[in-house]
This record gives sequence, C-alpha cells and structure tokens, in this order.
Amino acid sequence: MALKIRLSRGGAKKRPFYRIVVADGRAPRDGRFIERLGTYDPLLPRDSEDRVKFDAERVKFWLARGAQPTDRVARFFGQAEIIEMPKRNNPQKAKPKAKAQERLAAAAEAKAAAEAEAAAPAADDAANGDGAAADS
Repeated sequence: MALKIRLSRGGAKKRPFYRIVVADGRAPRDGRFIERLGTYDPLLPRDSEDRVKFDAERVKFWLARGAQPTDRVARFFGQAEIIEMPKRNNPQKAKPKAKAQERLAAAAEAKAAAEAEAAAPAADDAANGDGAAADS
C-alpha cells in the first residue's frame, strides 16, 4: 500500500480549510484516511502560528514507515525542518513560446547590426578626420 501524506479539503465554498492526513494513495482526496496529523488554514495570515499545525512526532513516524508527502505538505515539513526543503523548479510554461523566442532573436540581431553600423562610421570618421587634419 502506497502511503501519502496529503491535504484533505474541508470548509465551505470559497472558504477552504485543509487537514493534513495519512492516506492510501488510491483513496479519494476527501475520502478515507488512516490518521489525521494536523491542519492548514490558508485564510490566516502567513505569520500566524495557527496557519499550519501538525504533530511533528507522528509525521516523523509516518515518514519512517515510507509515507510520501505531496509537494505542498513537503514544503510545510521543510519549513519546520523535519525534512530537507524541496527544491522548487520554475516550470517550462514560464518560458517564452517559439514565436516569442524568434522575435527576441530577431530583435537581438537587429540591435547588434545597428551597433555595428554605429561603430563602423565612427571608425571611418576618425580615420578621415586624422587624414584631414594632416592635410591642413
């Protein structure tokens, strides 16, 4: 049986309240669970002590038995220094798509060409200016 430590939703519509539970991975999100470990109230301020509460001793017990925390619950445990803080990955969706990358590349090429043109006449003027000064 694959055990998960995850959030089970409660509360009214538009007023979420979650329980941190240990459940079989195949059980529904709000369905049967093995043990309730704590609570999470996202409506409370971030610095509130009551926002995330759980029994650290029982969490360690279930982690030792092979229970896998979900991403959100792993972040809670990482902040409490029960487990190593999981690395966050910037999703691929945040990157510009193909057309936008083409436009950025074209703009970079145009900028480089403009800088090259601006540098070339300045060098020519300097060379012509030195020659003109020598003729006078």
